[in-house]
Amino acid sequence: MTVEDFDYELPSELIAQTPLKERDQSRLMVLDKNTGEIEHKHFKDIISYLEPGDVLVLNDTKVLPARLYGEKEDTKALIEVLLLQNLEGDTWECLTKPARRIKVGTVVSFGDGKLRAKCVFVGEDGIRHFTFCYEGIFLEVLEELGTMPLPPYIHEQLEDQSRYQTVYAKEVGSAAAPTAGLHFTKELLQEIENKGVHIAYITLHVGLGTFRPVNVDKVEDHEMHSEFYHMSKEVAELLTKAKKEGRRIISVGTTSTRTLEAIMNLYHEFRECSGWTNIFIYPGYQFQAIDALITNFHLPKSTLVMLVSALAGREHILHAYQVAVQEKYRFFSFGDAMFIK
Repeated sequence: MTVEDFDYELPSELIAQTPLKERDQSRLMVLDKNTGEIEHKHFKDIISYLEPGDVLVLNDTKVLPARLYGEKEDTKALIEVLLLQNLEGDTWECLTKPARRIKVGTVVSFGDGKLRAKCVFVGEDGIRHFTFCYEGIFLEVLEELGTMPLPPYIHEQLEDQSRYQTVYAKEVGSAAAPTAGLHFTKELLQEIENKGVHIAYITLHVGLGTFRPVNVDKVEDHEMHSEFYHMSKEVAELLTKAKKEGRRIISVGTTSTRTLEAIMNLYHEFRECSGWTNIFIYPGYQFQAIDALITNFHLPKSTLVMLVSALAGREHILHAYQVAVQEKYRFFSFGDAMFIK
């Protein structure tokens, strides 16, 4: 398989630059993974496709205001730093621009010195490790000085920072939002529970893989970046019981999918666990954990298009995307949703 096999034509005006006023008013394409049949709905209609006993699995990660703009203390050159993951104590792995200016020992200052970062390691592809120095609580300093790390294809400013968080975001640690979850409101989640659907929360902190394009020709040659995940004992037991009883497990987003599949691959069962995964799902993969998926529309030639193609078939996905373009669906993080059933 080549990466080109997962390309499609997308007019740039269909890339959503801002979220809709109401989260659940986005459109919903319903795709039957077996037949390729398509229905056009709105997101709040998702409830009519859920059945009592289904388990809906959501990723409760919370996005850090992880993008910082500062200057080198010696030359005053402007530097952008994106926090990716906490390594130990106050040392973080970061994506840096322009990286060539940052050597071991370089100090970058943010907010007139409220936050200072010293480079302690130089990696490839703009990766640097910084140890941060500050007074008070790091997350509070970050809330004051940082901005939401919106993807590079979004050029508009986000007026309400909370719109790049899910309404159930809880565990701080992501460099990007699990965007399939952005469509849910607290009211819709309550309606879903009232219908007898079980809601389960797992955590996967979205890392560098989200920002990294596929730079190889053969799909199999691509290597995913590792991301941290956690599943509680309570959720593991709920999922195990559902599996045993033949009830559907529906993941919200590719991050939830990768977490569930990684755990099943590793242990051949659901269990309480934490760890790091670099699971890469592409056509040919046999799903062991999930039965259906709620997701957004993904970038051409991305690992996420490959994941949904593994679930529904490449031909069905590329046809669905073609229909979405024709019907002027909104694409990517702030765009519309798809339910693969």
